[in-house]
Amino acid sequence: MAIEQDILVAVAVSKDNEICLTNLTPKYENFRCSFEDVRSRISDNESGPVWYKYFLCGVKGALEIIPRESVPTGILAAVWGNIPPNSGLSSSSALVSAALLSIVHASQCQLSKHQLATVSAQAERHIGTQGGGMDQAIAFLGKAGSAKLIEFNPLRATDVTLPENAVFVIAHSQAYHNKASTADFNLRVAECRLAAQIIAKKRNKDWEGVRRLIDIQERLAFELDEMVTVVMTDLHEEPYTFDEICECLGTDYDRLEKTSLVSSFSAAQTFKLRQRALHVFQEAGRVFAFRRISEESGIMEHEKLQQLGDLMSKSHASLHKLYECSHPSVNALVERAMRCGAFGARLTGAGWGGCIVALINKNKVQQFMDALRTDSSRNNTKDREKIEDMIFPTAPNQGAAIYTVSTSL
Repeated sequence: MAIEQDILVAVAVSKDNEICLTNLTPKYENFRCSFEDVRSRISDNESGPVWYKYFLCGVKGALEIIPRESVPTGILAAVWGNIPPNSGLSSSSALVSAALLSIVHASQCQLSKHQLATVSAQAERHIGTQGGGMDQAIAFLGKAGSAKLIEFNPLRATDVTLPENAVFVIAHSQAYHNKASTADFNLRVAECRLAAQIIAKKRNKDWEGVRRLIDIQERLAFELDEMVTVVMTDLHEEPYTFDEICECLGTDYDRLEKTSLVSSFSAAQTFKLRQRALHVFQEAGRVFAFRRISEESGIMEHEKLQQLGDLMSKSHASLHKLYECSHPSVNALVERAMRCGAFGARLTGAGWGGCIVALINKNKVQQFMDALRTDSSRNNTKDREKIEDMIFPTAPNQGAAIYTVSTSL
């Protein structure tokens, strides 16, 4: 669901042939470049994943789909946001999405929200992270008052009615992680791809045409629980080396580089394939179970919240133990949230730091937040003055919108 926090971009078309960006948060420097330099400025390795590169990813995504003659001569953009950065709340995806929407609107092109979400997901990959499209999808398709079940190929979003007394509280672990700054995120993507390809090979399917775990699931025409059995049968628990992967696939490293996109990893890298694939298929099952329980009329409200919370806690345990994308501070915060009365809690976002989301009965939200703030103050020595702002409730909110401002002299 789209949370209450926003990235806002004020945009005007200019005639100076430049993209001029200013960020209203003082610690972020202003930036300018030409439309022709967008690609090179994103790929500039010296500056790292700085804030304006995410904006430029959105610009590049727009330039790839709008007619050349519709590209604005220049733009002036002022950026403001209250989404905590590097916290797992999709601030980077929100900025990419806002930039894309700004340029598309300035070019007077018409694209559907589904098209914008798809292009935005592709655009963020220019910064180097091989993400999916969940964040961008909810950024454009979010609906006030309703959660969304997001599915892909094709992108579709189904309303999910949450229990009346369900409230989600977000809390920051005070561990920060920029997913574009390390190889952790892309390693998980590669492990899932390799797992899918080895299963395909063992099941006599065209492994080179497989890129994702859902690809092999569709080729086998299996349900999620059947895929869990396949993973346990076809993949072993010990980490795989490049040599073993090549042997399993009957290929060499040069060919593997092209078919599995693993050139960024060292020859000594190992891959935990069973664990990653097991998490993905079991997590997908939890997602569908969450929707089913939310909409089941025969379950009492309190029991429903307990079941949903249990799914969230199992999700976090899997993210910690199988996908290994949690962080000690995140795990500790999940434990504190449970002690303070949450039905369940899990990390949110890419992981390795950031925020958790906890399920609370709406009648006990303030009591829960007070208890968690007190507990967090005792267990943290930094940013104590910010703890008040680091724990807050949220509800499903509206996704991206355009506001036009007319001026007159």
